[in-house]
Amino acid sequence: MTIDISWPALAAFSLILLIPIGLNWRFKLSLGKDITSSLVRMVLQLVLLGLYLQFLFDLNSLWVNLLWLVVMLVVGASAILGKAKLPKRNLFIPVLLGLVLGLSPLLILLLFALLKPSPSYSAQYLIPLAGMLLGNSLSGNIVALQRLFSALDEKTAEYHAYLALGANRLQATQGFVQNAMQQAFAPVLASMSTVGLVTLPGMMTGQILAGSDPMVAVKYQLVILIAIFVMLSVSISTTLSISIRVAISPTGLVKVTKN
Repeated sequence: MTIDISWPALAAFSLILLIPIGLNWRFKLSLGKDITSSLVRMVLQLVLLGLYLQFLFDLNSLWVNLLWLVVMLVVGASAILGKAKLPKRNLFIPVLLGLVLGLSPLLILLLFALLKPSPSYSAQYLIPLAGMLLGNSLSGNIVALQRLFSALDEKTAEYHAYLALGANRLQATQGFVQNAMQQAFAPVLASMSTVGLVTLPGMMTGQILAGSDPMVAVKYQLVILIAIFVMLSVSISTTLSISIRVAISPTGLVKVTKN
């Protein structure tokens, strides 16, 4: 049984936000505008999302669910490039393909082979699963792209030395790609190795608070963590591989740089 939270109780609890606001004033951080904007956007976006998801769950249309999934993918790819400060015109398709190839097989496996909701495209499962996988892949892709293009910018001499020795663009950037992937995987590997000891994952906590058996919650959390790591691996490797081919000409000329 889920314990509901009344809106007045939630409003009263929100008064603890006076603490970070007070700290901002005390240490003169000049974050007042950013804090206010972020809080207002957070509340509005989540309330509107809740209303929309209620509508989506009641409607439960295959085409509407797929359309929403496409919107999530497009917004996710755009957000990755925006945070990485890279041109969308050149790299949007590589990033989008990385997300699609990472997400689609996992959703098919989860919905048709493991969970088997009825119907298989049930919005109650499709949208939250896609949201969790995409949301946890954004930061990894941002880090990977930032590291790759920063290396191309900062280690130009090393890159050109490889080319001068006869390496092609893939061979010359192999070390940069390896480092970018290692940096991107580091946070999720650290999270996986400490889960249950240092952290209690959000999905598992939410299910337990909603009244689920702890072992059932553990099983769902394991599925999600495994899926997140697999999607991160596929999306990052695909994005970087295609980005190299788009950003660098066959002759080795770097056509794309950070903004």
